[in-house]
Amino acid sequence: MQLIPSIDLRGGQCVRLLHGNFAAETSYASEPRDLVAKYEAFGAEWLHIVDLDGARDGRPGNRAQIQDLAARSRIKLQVGGGLRERAAIADMLAHGVARAVIGSAAVTAAAEVRSWLQEFGAERITLAFDVRLDAAGTPCLATHGWREQSTLSLWSAVENYTDAGLIHVLCTDVARDGALAGPNVELYREAVQRFPQIAWQASGGVRDLSDLAALADTDVAAAISGKALLDNLIPTEELQAFLPNA
Repeated sequence: MQLIPSIDLRGGQCVRLLHGNFAAETSYASEPRDLVAKYEAFGAEWLHIVDLDGARDGRPGNRAQIQDLAARSRIKLQVGGGLRERAAIADMLAHGVARAVIGSAAVTAAAEVRSWLQEFGAERITLAFDVRLDAAGTPCLATHGWREQSTLSLWSAVENYTDAGLIHVLCTDVARDGALAGPNVELYREAVQRFPQIAWQASGGVRDLSDLAALADTDVAAAISGKALLDNLIPTEELQAFLPNA
């Protein structure tokens, strides 16, 4: 398992939201460019960037800044937020972004997204499924910047793409995101057991080395961490086992 640092951009600044709530925002003084350099120096191979303006408005809102980061850094960028049309995806990939992350469209426009997997290649597309657990404990999808709740389960959503060459799936437990409450280890363990051919990325709740070790034990391919790294809660030497270039 590798660690993928995460940066959320809103209005060109690095922020974190609590449970995806735009009214519960923490701003960070660090420039995005400096954070990219920091994580590259740590030895991270990938960086996950979320365009929060894009996620909310349905079109990339920090496009120029993200493309500038892609052009200036050697770290591979995985970028999501507002990528709901083919042209926006093609534009990001053409400007140096290594993987485009498709969220809401993967739920609302599955046929079109399947065509994108074929056109751009499964290695260049990550499907992002954000979930909330229902009363029965089933992970059901939240879309459109987590403002809309679906009754579609994570398992049904992934099943829609298993014959389309899907490789990369990022799953965020919304209740854990930005809360430093620990990851939903059982969710990711079940995800790997149900779909072992998928390279799962676990997101939400990572706070320390023990959380990373617990996620590694589930056999997910990657763990996404934003707040814990921004707040320097995990010593650099403890991260090195999960950073390919350390």
